[in-house]
Amino acid sequence: MLGAGVFAVFAPAAAAAGSGLLFALVIAGFIAYCNATSSAQLAAVHPASGGTYVYGRVRLGHWWGFTAGWGFVIGKTASCAAMALTFAAYAAPGFERPAAALAVAVLAAVNCVGITRTAALTRILLVLVLIVLAGSAALLYPSAGPAGAHDWLPRGPLGALQASGLLFFAFAGYARIATLGEEVRDPARTIPRAILLALPIAAVTYGIVGLAVLLVLGPHALAASTAPIADAITAAGYPQLTPVVRIGAAAASLGALLALIAGVGRTGLAMAREGDLPRSLAAVHPRFQVPHHAELTVAAVVIALVLTTDLRGAIGFSSFGVLVYYAIANASAFTQPPAERRWPRALNAAGLAGCLLLAATLPWTSVVAGLAVFAVGLGLRLLSRARSG
Repeated sequence: MLGAGVFAVFAPAAAAAGSGLLFALVIAGFIAYCNATSSAQLAAVHPASGGTYVYGRVRLGHWWGFTAGWGFVIGKTASCAAMALTFAAYAAPGFERPAAALAVAVLAAVNCVGITRTAALTRILLVLVLIVLAGSAALLYPSAGPAGAHDWLPRGPLGALQASGLLFFAFAGYARIATLGEEVRDPARTIPRAILLALPIAAVTYGIVGLAVLLVLGPHALAASTAPIADAITAAGYPQLTPVVRIGAAAASLGALLALIAGVGRTGLAMAREGDLPRSLAAVHPRFQVPHHAELTVAAVVIALVLTTDLRGAIGFSSFGVLVYYAIANASAFTQPPAERRWPRALNAAGLAGCLLLAATLPWTSVVAGLAVFAVGLGLRLLSRARSG
């Protein structure tokens, strides 16, 4: 969850909401909490690879499960592209696309040698990111002033909702925890604890950093920035420290990309086992016990995306796919009987309504593209089922 989102998402959110960015962050955090409780409750009962693809199939039916799985795969594949492009923008300005493609290829290879190495490397990257974010906040708050005071007005409810949908891109990492159910010791206990510990840590971090950047740059300058935290450090009078922020952003992007490839690959594995994706993607490496065909396929698609798309478009499209995924997670959790429940149904209902609302208020290009890709996926499954039966 603490990946490249914190380094990339504040600019498009500020463009949508102005100073309403802070309110939008609260909305996104609340809906993320609803989604997290639903995911944790479901993961405790269904600790299998695939996350809401599995939950939707069991609780709502195969078509709902497929829709969730397809939403996760397309949304998180776009997230992979966004992470790779963010890495390259900070680490290799001027050579973004080839650097992004190289990063995807290297991290796909790391994932293919096993989840334990993936987890160890992720921990190292996370420590570096937390150090950079803490140091940035410590420098920015004393330098905060009335930057862009004339622009300190929210841009209406629609802008705040649109910004919430974009900010959701940075919160959604807990879905990947649930997709690793078959590879976790004591998943019924471990996965819910991991999700509900990670979410508040990420939310507080985003709030601290987002407010600091907004205070230093102001909404207008923040909206125009391509590297918000680095620009804020420069504006605060510490341009010599900008390279440190760039290193932190690059590390965050790599950490997020590493986890994303693993999560998408395992959802692809679960869908391929059921025939909802080509069955060749269900292959598991005999030595490393990872779905290497699925992960290599994801890497190939992401490389194609980073060579053809831009960062902000990838964020909007990713948010649409993931919000649909979590809407189905909330609907699935709503159907659980009392014996399986850990939280009230009202949270499931609030999460479902919130996800649908945020998805509908995203930039229209993201909504149209998302609906089109969902229609393609559902149409292909319908044709496949008609031919087979």
